[in-house]
Amino acid sequence: MFLALDANDKRPIYQQIADGVKALIARGALREGMVLPSVRQVSGDLGVNLNTIAVAYRQLQEEGFVAVRHGAGAVVTSRRGRQPEQEALLKSLRTALTEWILAGFNDREIAAAVRQELASARQKGDAV
Repeated sequence: MFLALDANDKRPIYQQIADGVKALIARGALREGMVLPSVRQVSGDLGVNLNTIAVAYRQLQEEGFVAVRHGAGAVVTSRRGRQPEQEALLKSLRTALTEWILAGFNDREIAAAVRQELASARQKGDAV
């Protein structure tokens, strides 16, 4: 599993790790049923405290991206059944769209900005 941490990123390290795993799942590099490396292994690979990795894995479990099975580790779960996540994402999207509209952007400008950001994220490997 390839994860890169950015010392200049304002997100906490555990969040960078959780977001990195989500990006790997989104790209298909991690698929349903695949076992994530152990907390100890990721800790050693990244030079990060064991507890930080455990917090990231716990967040992924709470969000439904992995299931933790004692003795088997963290296993990537299906994308099905993440309805609460989709609803939260739609709420965030509505909030962002409202902010863009209040800032004076029209539909065409907003759509162009979204396309540009999506293309940029794909190029960087942050999204599918």
